[in-house]
Amino acid sequence: MTPDQSAAAVGLRPETAVICAGRPGHTASEPLNTPIVLASNFHAGTSAAPGTGQDSRAYSRADATPTWEALETAVGQVEGGHAVAFASGMAAIAAVLDLVPVGGRIVAPQDCYFGVGELLADGQQHGRWAVDRVDLTDVASVQAAVTGADLLWLETPSNPLIEVADLPALCSAGRAAGAITGVDNTFATPLLQQPLALGADLVVHSATKFIGGHSDLLSGITIAREQALAGWLRHRRGLSGATPGALEAFLALRGLRTLALRLDRGQANAGELARRLDEHPAVSRVRYPGLPGDPGHRTAATQMTGFGAVPAFEVADAPTADRLCDALHVIVHATSLGGVESTIERRSKLAGQEHVPPGLLRLSAGCEHIDDLWNDLDYALSQATRPGNPA
Repeated sequence: MTPDQSAAAVGLRPETAVICAGRPGHTASEPLNTPIVLASNFHAGTSAAPGTGQDSRAYSRADATPTWEALETAVGQVEGGHAVAFASGMAAIAAVLDLVPVGGRIVAPQDCYFGVGELLADGQQHGRWAVDRVDLTDVASVQAAVTGADLLWLETPSNPLIEVADLPALCSAGRAAGAITGVDNTFATPLLQQPLALGADLVVHSATKFIGGHSDLLSGITIAREQALAGWLRHRRGLSGATPGALEAFLALRGLRTLALRLDRGQANAGELARRLDEHPAVSRVRYPGLPGDPGHRTAATQMTGFGAVPAFEVADAPTADRLCDALHVIVHATSLGGVESTIERRSKLAGQEHVPPGLLRLSAGCEHIDDLWNDLDYALSQATRPGNPA
């Protein structure tokens, strides 16, 4: 089994591949898992220059470590491409944006992770590139905007409005325009959506989220369709020093092993919470593609194998949302998502999120018992909206 074979190529379903891929060979008395390799440099050989052969590993920043490579092998196999691990999701995205030449143009979503929006705005402010922000749910608008662009950046489901983009149509538009098409697949994970198979050139994950799964690491991963593009990203990683830590790579790989189990529970919880919230009188809107009435339901059902573990819902206003967060006891009021614990956050409080409704709350459903989660939310909703609260 070569490091970057896809799960389909070796006959493994994704739920099996996340457990089996990237392990050492079946050698008697050797570790079952790739251990943490705490090494910055390695014994030098004399038969080849550093970095020119399989046995010529010299310096980890340029040549990686066995731990990073095991993580890359596993994620690359599940996504069906060539993976490169980074120090964080933002480091991975920054490397992709470095593909854009100076003076180039990027087409990106109106609704996307706020850190990406900040990075795009910073580059535009300094004359690095031009940026067009578009509504990814409007295929015609994206097709018009991508003409002459260097990079089409997609995110679906989006953060935090949980909008769903038509990946086959948009990837086709990017390819027709000659643009590189990259997809942030963090919310869907490689188990629910595989953008490379739908026409993307690149996929990015914040492995901090669902892949790691325990809110204890920072990591990012890119997966490229073509080996040459992965090699370029690996080169940029070494030049910029955006390399993953030894412990973080190990933890991300260990988290990947339980992704299918955690996602099954989180997705089931998310679907049930979305249904109950949709019937609650204090909730004005629920955003979750698993609901038949959601605008993204039909598209998600076509290109995803599940609807994910992140719904969002709206209450009357920002003060009501803040009171709700303060009244929770089981669900954690915190940023980030994708962990075994459920988290909630009012995203409109962040700079650059002016398009987000003031009372919108993004909920990452974890692995707790559904009744405990609902009882917590139901109580918090009653406290946040009880008579006498300040408007």
